[in-house]
Amino acid sequence: MIARNIILFLLLIIIPFAIADRRYFRKDAWWIRLLKWAPCIALLGYTFHLAQERDFIPDNDRIAVLYIYLGVVMLICVPMLLFFLFSLAGKGCSWLYRRCKPQLKSRPARNYGNLLGVLSIPIVWFVFFWGSFIGFNKLEIRHIEYASKDLPKAFDGYRIVQFSDAHVGSYMKHNDWVLKRAIDTMNAQKPDLIVFTGDLQNIQPSELYPHMDVLSSLKAKDGVFSILGNHDYADYIGVDDAMKVANCRETISLERQMGWKVLLNEHTTIEREGQHIVIAGMENDGENKAHAQKGDIQKTLEGVHADEFILLLEHDPYSWRHTILPNSKAQLTLSGHTHGMQFNILGWCPMSLLGKDFEGWYTEGEQSMFVSAGLGGLIPFRFGATGEVVVLTLRSQQ
Repeated sequence: MIARNIILFLLLIIIPFAIADRRYFRKDAWWIRLLKWAPCIALLGYTFHLAQERDFIPDNDRIAVLYIYLGVVMLICVPMLLFFLFSLAGKGCSWLYRRCKPQLKSRPARNYGNLLGVLSIPIVWFVFFWGSFIGFNKLEIRHIEYASKDLPKAFDGYRIVQFSDAHVGSYMKHNDWVLKRAIDTMNAQKPDLIVFTGDLQNIQPSELYPHMDVLSSLKAKDGVFSILGNHDYADYIGVDDAMKVANCRETISLERQMGWKVLLNEHTTIEREGQHIVIAGMENDGENKAHAQKGDIQKTLEGVHADEFILLLEHDPYSWRHTILPNSKAQLTLSGHTHGMQFNILGWCPMSLLGKDFEGWYTEGEQSMFVSAGLGGLIPFRFGATGEVVVLTLRSQQ
């Protein structure tokens, strides 16, 4: 993760301390000045260490250190940078105002940006501590309905539980109860079907072993169906292609050992009273070409008739407009991947500025997609975008 964003992290760490040194440290004795630079030096050292990691993130035994590092960056570097940005903006506004009001030049200049900068510090700290220690542990049960004229009448009221982006490697001894609570919550819904829409692991299948018993306890009348997300293909570890293939096969094998039915560009049918619906699972077909691009919509729906009701599982919602809509008549697609950015303020997510499908319902004609905000995350942090279990009820318009 650091290796792919090394410049960003270096700037985030160095710039605040460089500005602070220029403004406040220069008059101190050399040893005091060095002490004030010590956090920056330590952070830079660990940043360069992480940049040498062959994997996207350190393995399970060392990932706690990464979380501490990110916490220190959030608690020290980000507030410092925000303070200086507000201060600079306030200084600019003050200068511009005095230029427009020459009669004020004799008065002392006031920089209200400094006040805003100071106020931003406890806000950043609150967001960090809430998101890390409260927000990530919260769980929402989201009830939704979907109606279609193509849904067979026998499936009216059919209940599906969807969960996505579990990232079980982020659950350790101190917080694995969060995952267990989510599993118990899903079972308590007594669903007809459970579907998982990808990203069970962070980077490798070894993360699944401590949670096998809990994940195996998922139960539904028609079973548990799953697809792979971009993190499930072992592309985030620094090994050769043969080892990546072996790791991916191990992930699939472990899911099957848990009793899950893994759909790999394939489909199956579920019957009720002589009628049926199609459950299809397409492999990852996302926007980022650096991730596994294995989705094949033609293979996934091969042999499916145009008048059948299709519930399509696809991890990355990007695929819906770029592959699924132009090449299929799948009435309902369930996705995840975005996590709702794990950050939301009063219903607004910064990801909405990108104009992408990132969370909730999207409809084009008679085809719809629902994107779940997911359950967990690579980084155990959620502010506003609470982890969720989705309970979907199908309705027939016949």
